[in-house]
Amino acid sequence: MSSPSDAVLVVDDDIAIGKVLVALLEQRGLEAVHVASAELAVRALDARPYDVVLSDVRMPGMDGMALLDHVGSRFPGLPVILLTAHGSVALAVDAMKRGAADFVQKPFDKEEIGFVVDKALASTRRARGDVPPPPRTDRADRPFVGESGPMEQVFATIRKVGPTNSTVLVRGETGTGKELVARAVHEASPRKSEAFVSVHCAALPESLLESELFGHEKGAFTGAAQRKPGRIELAHKGTLFLDEIGDVPRSVQVKLLRVIQERELQRVGGTQTIRVDVRIIAATHRDLDAMVAAGEFREDLFYRLAVVPIFIPPLRERSGDAARLTRHFVADCAHALARTRMSIDDDAVEVLAAQPWPGNVRQLQNFVERLVVLADEDVIRRADVERELSRATSSGRAAAEPAIPVATGAALSLDSNRKETERQTLVKALAQAGNNRTRAARLLEVSRRTLYNKLREHGLE
Repeated sequence: MSSPSDAVLVVDDDIAIGKVLVALLEQRGLEAVHVASAELAVRALDARPYDVVLSDVRMPGMDGMALLDHVGSRFPGLPVILLTAHGSVALAVDAMKRGAADFVQKPFDKEEIGFVVDKALASTRRARGDVPPPPRTDRADRPFVGESGPMEQVFATIRKVGPTNSTVLVRGETGTGKELVARAVHEASPRKSEAFVSVHCAALPESLLESELFGHEKGAFTGAAQRKPGRIELAHKGTLFLDEIGDVPRSVQVKLLRVIQERELQRVGGTQTIRVDVRIIAATHRDLDAMVAAGEFREDLFYRLAVVPIFIPPLRERSGDAARLTRHFVADCAHALARTRMSIDDDAVEVLAAQPWPGNVRQLQNFVERLVVLADEDVIRRADVERELSRATSSGRAAAEPAIPVATGAALSLDSNRKETERQTLVKALAQAGNNRTRAARLLEVSRRTLYNKLREHGLE
């Protein structure tokens, strides 16, 4: 969440990329200004204040690293995020040592850009003293909110496996917080000071996924203008998180197996063997056991990944956690919006905790953010919650977010309700997209492969 006064200076000599970044930031409610060189950025910073600088590294004349040094000496405390298509572990480490707030590799993911910019803005606001630190809503020894029995088991496993180098497979429904668990394992390990590199496997087509993971040599394929290290290399000494590992094609699975077994890889189009020291954490919402039985996922890779399995229960099976999460998200969103007096009354929490939340924690978080943004007063009440629940059920926007039927009693089956809600959401998304499956996948914010699997699961092919 950002304040209307937050301003980001985008610095990139590629005009097209600059425009894309400006559009992404403006969609998040930020003011974004693009300049095409570091020299122009120096003038822009002298002309008016900015809250974050988002800069390319390689540019003619003054480069991004020189701009980073200039900002550090001229505007101490101003976060600088560096972008590069020529990333390497050494460059990233050097940038962090010289004070960069973050380092993002091109091609970037819009969610990743949003995350790092929001994190930098939060740092800027704390430095300005605009808002006090957010209240702690969870115990200090927990990586995230949860005190139910099933989550106690998750936390216990994280504490045990974190200090080891074992491969971890995190399983659970969409929206349960698999990446949070992966980050918690990383933070509990001796590798916590090294890189945590995340790859969303389902978001990349097969041709791009292989290059993103393993890198490529110059001339390996059309458009490969220079050598590019892959995400596995960038995670050297640190942790590689492979989200939605169930969507990785078999051609890439065999190469991943080599990395896990031999600790080595070859870039696409290359012959040199590169040694890597990387811990792998994988995650999926899919039934890998069934995929192995159907020949869709390599059995040897499955057993290599599932050395230590961690299952995250769906929110409906975490008694009491929905209420705790609701209060936590209200406090977190209120802090981000500088509405520090915002609260939610017990009746409103009770209504939210009674919902099935087929989209799990992520859906609850998005819904609470909506409540905080739209609240007219400093207290969110039961009527506010019921009004937004009703809108979520009836609005055409339900195609992009599963509708939330209001729970009416113990006779309601949560599992059947979740499946029916998911089926209705698929039908609405297809209708809104004119049966264009690529557009429907975009509306639902999933990969086409995931959409096809869901359509098959619900008999909608």
